[in-house]
Amino acid sequence: MLSEGGSFMKGVILGGVFCLVLSLLSSYSPTTESRTEDHHHHHVKAASKDELKQFSDIQLKELNDQVQVYCVIMVEPKNLVYWATAVDTWSKHCDKPVFYTSESSKAFEAVDLNEKDNWARLRKALKHAYENAGDLRWFFVAQPHTFAIIENLKYLVLTKDPNEPFYLGKAVKSGELAYVAYDGGIVLSYEALTRLVKVFQDEDKCPASGRALWKLSDDKQLAVCLKYTGVFAENGEDARGKSLFNSKSVDSLIKESMDNNPNDVVEGCCSDLAVTFAGMTPNQMQVLMFGVYRLRPYGHDSHDFLTFYPPVGSDND
Repeated sequence: MLSEGGSFMKGVILGGVFCLVLSLLSSYSPTTESRTEDHHHHHVKAASKDELKQFSDIQLKELNDQVQVYCVIMVEPKNLVYWATAVDTWSKHCDKPVFYTSESSKAFEAVDLNEKDNWARLRKALKHAYENAGDLRWFFVAQPHTFAIIENLKYLVLTKDPNEPFYLGKAVKSGELAYVAYDGGIVLSYEALTRLVKVFQDEDKCPASGRALWKLSDDKQLAVCLKYTGVFAENGEDARGKSLFNSKSVDSLIKESMDNNPNDVVEGCCSDLAVTFAGMTPNQMQVLMFGVYRLRPYGHDSHDFLTFYPPVGSDND
């Protein structure tokens, strides 16, 4: 996992180019948050190569074995095609992928929360995850139109202590409230989720319904509840400070980079360790899955035991 961060990004870019060619989607151009807003919150960076060199091979293996992710994936039967795609693609890389549905469905296995309201359903899902996590100490909350590279998420939190209150993803600001955008995925450490489940019981600070809080979006409501427990939104970044959680699809980011950075599309697009891309269609997710996990020199099946090295002195990847 640690040695292949760059190859992940190559697959991501290739998958994105395929998405451009195959989907012929119209450009997606939501309002971009200002750089000023991006720096109102804290920053959590992935470990650099130099930092990782301080660990022995045994220590790295122990860290690797300890970092396991419980994926909380919120689905609805009316969006069955997205649900099916998430089952078939990135969720397979979660240590424990659990789908939480608004109502029962015979199509796929899921926890039926029997709840139509989004916020109430999210609360129930997080409480269920907390109670059924076993030894897992990292939680990733996602919607089915978000594509996640779980290995890169593990890399981000590899040296972080889940007994500390981490609440991270793509951190943005609305007024005085900093929150993690739901569409880019939300990461919670065990300690953060412990505090959240506890504050769920306090109707004054974190009501399940009613009052002003009810008017907020789910991700903002989550941030309000966490703020009462002393947990604040943090932006997940690579060692260079580039955001790892994306609120746009790969093809949108590549189109923008082609316009703004035509001489270095890859560098201008995304981090080598990107964790998520949002607003993905089912076809895009299937293509991205192929680019990230299956396309390799000399084939996917041979990748684990066959390696051809570049010439000595070459700067080839």
